[in-house]
Order: sequence, then C-alpha cells, then structure tokens
Amino acid sequence: MNILDEFDTITAVSTPFGTGGVGVIRVSGSKAYDILNKIFKGKTLVSEFKPSHFYHGVINDGKNVIDEVIILPFFAPNSYTGENVFEVQCHGGINVVDSILDLILKQGARLAEKGEFTKRAFLNKKLDLAQAEAVADLIHSKTKDFVIPSSKNLKGALSVKISEIKQNIVDVLSRIVAGIDFPEDVPEPDYEYLIEKFSKSIAEIDKILAGAKSSNIMRQGITVSIAGKPNVGKSSLFNSLLNHERAIVTEIAGTTRDVIKETLDLGIPVTLVDTAGIRSDNGIDKVEQIGIEYSKQTLDESDCVIFVYDASVGVEKEDKEILKLINPDKLVICANKSDISGVKAAEGEISISAKTGAGIDNLKSAIKNRVCNINPEELDYVTNIRQQNCLERAKASLSQALAAAEYRELQDLISIDVKSAVISLDELSGEVITDNVLNNIFDNFCIGK
Repeated sequence: MNILDEFDTITAVSTPFGTGGVGVIRVSGSKAYDILNKIFKGKTLVSEFKPSHFYHGVINDGKNVIDEVIILPFFAPNSYTGENVFEVQCHGGINVVDSILDLILKQGARLAEKGEFTKRAFLNKKLDLAQAEAVADLIHSKTKDFVIPSSKNLKGALSVKISEIKQNIVDVLSRIVAGIDFPEDVPEPDYEYLIEKFSKSIAEIDKILAGAKSSNIMRQGITVSIAGKPNVGKSSLFNSLLNHERAIVTEIAGTTRDVIKETLDLGIPVTLVDTAGIRSDNGIDKVEQIGIEYSKQTLDESDCVIFVYDASVGVEKEDKEILKLINPDKLVICANKSDISGVKAAEGEISISAKTGAGIDNLKSAIKNRVCNINPEELDYVTNIRQQNCLERAKASLSQALAAAEYRELQDLISIDVKSAVISLDELSGEVITDNVLNNIFDNFCIGK
C-alpha cells in the first residue's frame, strides 16, 4: 500500500453479500462526513449529528432515492478506527447495497483493503496488535468455544500479561545499563537478583506458551477419520456424529468407495472423514481398490482415528490387520451394533450403536481427550503462530541471559540478550513491526473489517 493511501477515506460493505434484512456499509476517514452530506437527507442535518445517536433518512444520488436508511455516526478519536466514521444501515438486497457503495465511491472514497479498518485502529492506537489479531480470531472462529478465549484477548488479557513481563525485563535492563554507564554512582545489580528476575520472566512466558497447542487446535482444528472393514457401520457412525444423513448406507459391502469429508463442532473444529472399508484385494474392482488406498493414506494424515468393529461378531482377523495400520497414539476403538449384540466393549473401548445413537456422546468426549482436552474457560491466553514465535525468541534470549548470569559474565554482554528479549515482546504487541509482517496479518482479515 502507498503511504498516502493510509490517509484516504475508505469504505466497504461490512455484512455478507446476499439477500437479508439489513446491509451495513462502513465509511472511515477525514472526508467521511463531507461524503455523507452529499448523499443523505433527513430531518437532522449531517453537520448537527451527535455521537451516541442514530439518524433516519434516505440516500439519494441527486435524482432518485436509493433507499431509506439509518445512519450511525462516530467521531474521531472515539470510533473503531480513531477517525471519523459512519455506518449506513440499509435494506439487505445485493443491488441496494451495491448502489449505495458505488455512490459513496463516486463521492471520493476508495474501497477498503482486507482488514484496513482494523489496521487503522492499530495505527491510531485504538488496539494493539494482539487485540487486532483477536478481532480476526473472533471473525474466523470455527467453534463457539473459541469465542471465549478470543474475547479475552480482545479485552486485552494477553496484552496486559505481555506488558507486565516486558516491564519486569525493562526494569532489570535499566539497572544493568545504569550500573554500566554510571559505575561510580550506581552499583551493578547482584547476579542473584538477575537470576531470580530472569527465571521468573521465563516462567511467566512458559505459562502463556503452555496453551499454545490448545490455541492452535482450537484455531486450526483436527482431522478425525473413521476406519474399519466393510459393513461394520462406519458410514452410519459418520451420519450419527453429524446428526444428518450425509453418507450412503446399504448392506452391500464396499458402498463407500471414496473419502467423504464434513465439518463437525466438538468444541474444537473437526474435519470428519468417512473412509472406504479396508479389505483384501480378492474380489474387489479397481475403483474400490483406489478408495482403499485413499483410506490408508488418510489414516496416516489424521490426528485421530476411530476404528470401528462389529461387536456382534467380535474382532476378527481382518480387523486386526487394519489395527496394525493405525498409530496407537491416535486410536479410539468403537464396538458398534451394541443394540443388537448385547456384548459389552472391552476395557478401553467405547460401546456404541450408530443406529440408535447410544454411546455417541462418550465417543465425542474420547476424541477430544485423545487429541487435546481443552476447557476454553480455563484457557487464560490463546496465541497464534506469530505470537508463539515472538515468545519463543524472547524466552531463548532470556535463557541465554540467565546462563550468562549464572556464570557471572560481564553485565554489558548480558544486556545484549535482555534487549533482544524486549524487542521480541515489542514485535508481539506491535510496538516494533515491519510493513511486511503487518500487511501479512491484515491480509487474513475480511474486507469490511
């Protein structure tokens, strides 16, 4: 983006395109109210607008009324972007929204880039970078559970913690530098003091990083595949987990010939995969054989594999051969058809009936426990890969400083690693950031936010 573009007045549609009750168009920049004054007519003049009020009127192009609207005004610096902002709430038809957007563009605004409203909020210090990234997490959240920790970050939970850690490190650095620059007036801090402070900061960083795996799983999700020989109820289980008929179910062996995928919300986003029944090459055609090869590949790539066998006949030779293909660390064994077998599952297995739904809730819990048992309300901080990398670098620098303090090395050398830790934390919050990193972050936003 050209640096001059940072000062343009921008506009975008903030609601999904399509037919709906309401469409929202957002405008931000120094010319926002000049533009609104040209296209809006209501009982109240635009020049008389007050914050925390909304105004009814019409949008017109000078000749024709386009739509009856509600205007929500926000004035700098008390707006989302820190600039003058107004939102047009119009009827949600595609043509209505497009007509108003085109009119605003003709009056001097330009179409906003991805995430540009939030980028301006960051540049105008309305949000720090961690809070801005929390906005993206909320928008792109794949599960209801991920909304809880993302909201904590938006309110500043991660930012506050990082600020505390950084301030402790800066305090130590200040004492080191003062002792180096003014040795006659200020004594260098004791090495025991340095060891204590570095150890404490490393421990605080570790507390945040402890939730890294859970954060990544809640953001990116997991893949769970269902495996077993033909006619053990894999597709019935697939449908039962989804709670709708997605896969074809028949008594004919080899009905499922390809990998079928659907999304499932278990508190963590799950890509659920129904695979072709795995059996020997005897008597199967080429298409089914290709499906079986896909199934074997899917087992290797999945985070969790549900192995299903028919509890009415027990574990047979073919079942045992399939089990050899599955990594035990990601295996959940299901004894299906418990409604007709009357046979209890073995210890460590889950007894289910894909037909009646019995045991399905237990299976869902087992999937979560196998991959990562997450309670979003107990997850204090969620972090993304970029933030985790910043924290890891800060920790590495502090660990080097700690080792140097333990060996009683010169404190001016120790200060180099401490400064590196501070820079890494500044990158996390956005106080030190390159244009490439900044643009990459906001490119992941949707237009209109």
